[in-house]
Amino acid sequence: MRILVLTPYYAPDLGASASLYATLCEELARLGHHVSVLCAVPHYPTGRVPAEFRGRLFQRETRNGVEVTRVRIPSLDRTKVGFRLLGFLCFQFLASWIIWRRKTDLLVASNPAFEIALPLAVRGFLRRTPFVYSVHEIYPDIGVKLGVFRNRGVIHLLRSMERLCCKSAAYIRVISEVYRTALTAAGIPTSKIVVIGDWTDTDYVHPLPRRNEFSARWGLDDCFVVLYAGNIGPTQGLENLMEAARLLAHEPKIRFVIVGDGSARDVLRHSAERACLENVVFLPFQPREILPRVLATADVSVLSLKKGFATDSVPSKLLNILASGRPVMAVVDPGSDISKIVREAHCGATVEPENPTALAATLLQLSRNEPLRKLWGENARAYVLKYGSKSVAAEKFQELASAASFLSGNRAKQRLSEV
Repeated sequence: MRILVLTPYYAPDLGASASLYATLCEELARLGHHVSVLCAVPHYPTGRVPAEFRGRLFQRETRNGVEVTRVRIPSLDRTKVGFRLLGFLCFQFLASWIIWRRKTDLLVASNPAFEIALPLAVRGFLRRTPFVYSVHEIYPDIGVKLGVFRNRGVIHLLRSMERLCCKSAAYIRVISEVYRTALTAAGIPTSKIVVIGDWTDTDYVHPLPRRNEFSARWGLDDCFVVLYAGNIGPTQGLENLMEAARLLAHEPKIRFVIVGDGSARDVLRHSAERACLENVVFLPFQPREILPRVLATADVSVLSLKKGFATDSVPSKLLNILASGRPVMAVVDPGSDISKIVREAHCGATVEPENPTALAATLLQLSRNEPLRKLWGENARAYVLKYGSKSVAAEKFQELASAASFLSGNRAKQRLSEV
């Protein structure tokens, strides 16, 4: 089957969705499908486009069996909303030109709609190509919570765009039952919604020695490392982690290592400096090539979301933590899908957001209980192999693609019979 994936972000771009779709596409290609990708040039998270990707409107390559077409967008400061919207528009106009002529049996498009609406309309609506709409966040709800979207007209427009994409899709892929419930409440038929959780490359991210090149480089071999690696934004609520670090400042062996970048990084770093937290280390965003060693450096890995946000998200970084064979310290809302996974997998502990005292106490207990950490790490690895590997996800998407193609064929026959 010819499958075209439409997403603004694709490897070697940084960020969760870039590696997520690269892993899926390569696995689908390995299963014998002709897989192509239409994406923007790498620009995440800063918005700055590397020099080697500038100068040409379109760039094509075959990457690990996948045909990748990248369209040019301006190199801009992505922290500014206006510049970010300009990047979205540039991507969509150029992608629409490419996608009109591309031969494909099925389109897989990643939400939100305001990032891919125009090329999706060109291919899915005008050319009547069946498409699977992959929902990673419920928009515009997540933006409203963050305060990004305040204008009622804008919110209504974005919600209408999402609803139109969902209603027009052959199937909608969501990452959790919570999302299925939300879309059903919005009037989307349950029969169109399929839950396929996120996935990771468990061959690439796998348990490695705690002491490695990365830990040695940053002087972390003889510490108890509490690691947070990923986006440092307003939804992560890492202020709780900084307060826990302050409460544990008297423990000389415990180090809080923050790896990554994002809009809240400087604020967080300055607050640590003002509090003279010598047990906190900030490191820049690391290349994906060394991700397994970064994750292996952890004695415990932290997944943190601000209160009220864990109900709307299951970060893919959770699966990378599980694949690394390290225990999880989840700072999330009780009853969220994240807390359910941690509980079902017996792979870590959870505490509520805005309770740094409980967080500090739990981390201190874990620092003194190596057998429990080892057991939880083994359980984490076993869980992700069973439920979150790339092969499991590819098989589910393959079944979804076949169902969408069959559904489209029946609709075509119906239209012919009505002529």
